[in-house]
Amino acid sequence: MESRIGEIAALATALCWTITALSFESAGRRVGSLTVNITRLVPATFLFALYGIAFRGIAIPIDVPADAWRWLLLSGLVGFVLGDLFLFQAFIDIGARISMLIYASVPPMTTILGLIFLDEPLTLLGSVGTLLTVGGITLVVLRPAGPHRPDGVPGVAAVPPEPLPIGSGDPAAVEHHTGAACEAVAPAPAGDDGRAPRYRARGIIFAFMGALGQAAGLILGRIGAGRTLDAFAATQIRVIAALIGFSIVLTATRRWRRVAAAFSDTRALGWIGLGAVFGPFLGVSLGLFAAQNTSAGVASTLMALVPVLIIIPSVLLFEERVTPREVIGAVIAVGGASLLFW
Repeated sequence: MESRIGEIAALATALCWTITALSFESAGRRVGSLTVNITRLVPATFLFALYGIAFRGIAIPIDVPADAWRWLLLSGLVGFVLGDLFLFQAFIDIGARISMLIYASVPPMTTILGLIFLDEPLTLLGSVGTLLTVGGITLVVLRPAGPHRPDGVPGVAAVPPEPLPIGSGDPAAVEHHTGAACEAVAPAPAGDDGRAPRYRARGIIFAFMGALGQAAGLILGRIGAGRTLDAFAATQIRVIAALIGFSIVLTATRRWRRVAAAFSDTRALGWIGLGAVFGPFLGVSLGLFAAQNTSAGVASTLMALVPVLIIIPSVLLFEERVTPREVIGAVIAVGGASLLFW
């Protein structure tokens, strides 16, 4: 029987990101998204150092070849930083529902990039499974807005966006926050439909750029890590790049004071710590391990199941209602995902 360790790791990644999304939602409500973005990397850095000492004998992966370092640093900047910033601005310009509809193109984008840059085969069954999964996820994400979910995303109220990582950081968290409190830019001037046309066009472009950043981040990480490099060591390098990138953003926007203030909120720090364990440390590392052991497109598709997996905890923890559309979307997505194991 053919090993499916990559696909299993991708599903485990989605489960980790589900926990991350719920944790960072709670933290983001208290201290804001940009603060969570940088703060989550601090405990993750210590976790990676402890892992390195325990399993590799070194706190920082200085034994990794310089060429791999370059690819992985680029992956961290593209995925963790640039992709997330583009998506945050898209939330503001066109709203979370449209942004997440566009963001659902990440698995097909990753599949195409994997075909071009990694020579990964594109099978008919895999293509059908990917399309069904993306279609089911889209039905779930596009639930009409309700009193508790103005962006139409399952399990989320109006709270700041948090990345995804996702290939990138935690894409799960991006999918569960609106752009209303994204802290990046003031809301776009309203037009006839509440959005100025030039901001709509820019928002659509930025949403695609965010999706491309997510897909490219995973591909670049896969190129840097190859098939054999320890996924945790590789992810540690990506996190180092993210720390540098977000430090530049915080310095440019003069928001270090907000980050410092977050350390006095012990409850927020608790949620950030939990999210860091299941996000940058376990989730992103397992995601890269999945891409090392199956095609990047399949891994990306399975990791994108978070909006489906989040439904049950959203009902239990936030007392959200589940609509028939969400149930149908979940069934379609799970059916499509099952095809990827054949």
